[in-house]
Amino acid sequence: MRPFDFQRADGLDHASQLCADRDSKPIAGGTNLIDLMKLQVETPQTLVDIHRLPMGQIADTDDGGLRIGALASNTATAVHDRVRSEYPLLARAILAGASQQLRNKATTGGNLCQRTRCYYFMNIDQPCNKREPGSGCGALKGIARLHAVLGTSDQCIATYPGDMAVAMSALGATVEIADASGKSRSVPVRDFHCLPGDTPWRDNVLEEGELITAVILPSPVEARQLYRKVRERSSYAFAMVSVAAVVALEDGRFSRADLAFGGLAHKPWHDPRLSEVLLNKEPSAQLFDEAADVLLDSAQGYGENDFKIPLARRTLAAVLAEATGMEL
Repeated sequence: MRPFDFQRADGLDHASQLCADRDSKPIAGGTNLIDLMKLQVETPQTLVDIHRLPMGQIADTDDGGLRIGALASNTATAVHDRVRSEYPLLARAILAGASQQLRNKATTGGNLCQRTRCYYFMNIDQPCNKREPGSGCGALKGIARLHAVLGTSDQCIATYPGDMAVAMSALGATVEIADASGKSRSVPVRDFHCLPGDTPWRDNVLEEGELITAVILPSPVEARQLYRKVRERSSYAFAMVSVAAVVALEDGRFSRADLAFGGLAHKPWHDPRLSEVLLNKEPSAQLFDEAADVLLDSAQGYGENDFKIPLARRTLAAVLAEATGMEL
């Protein structure tokens, strides 16, 4: 780890001003950033301590939703009474990630901003356009078992590793963001993360000096909520494929079908076409297969991760079958 300066922010404005320097990074739980600093993947000159700022509350919103502060720990969110009863999808997704010790430290904002665990990104001796623009993508012709099959480019095929954001995407959550001037903006979770394109080093839409202040969950609806994570072992492993689903039936037909996927792309993957395929139709194996065709119509494997394409198809069908009480 390289030497760095450590400064403690005394307010949100102060934190944003300190973080406006491109060589500065905010730190709260530090569960991802410290690991990257030890590997010299991240080498900030200044760490800005924000963990004492008053952004850890979880509170009701005026319209019946829930506001989760950026510094609320993953554990506090997962065990919150309203999350467990009205947004169980989110609780299950959080509990499917990391370990209890990490969830106790990891924060809502930090979880959203975590970086890929691509082998080439994590190893400074390997080429990686995300870490060193223009150096190439070692994964394209290398070890790609965990890598993306959707939304890739010839610059990067890394995946977003988190679970929480996948659930928030299916729930239609919104990210609150503030900058050094005191201005704030809101971005849907579905639009917060970036695909690699020609700028693989850009993980999300945050500009320099901007900080996440909260995530807003919309008011809950009557629907079945499921999260299924397929991984190589039962704990402490990243998703090969995960599916978050908010599904409702009316008169035996889909009246709601909001789906998001992890492990398949550089961001939590949400394709609105799936709802169009499913809505107002009766559940059936054929319909689930049609939805998978749409989801995977542009999927591309890179050898070692080819298995993810049929795995995503089977996992989607299994989740939809469970949500609708249908046997495949």
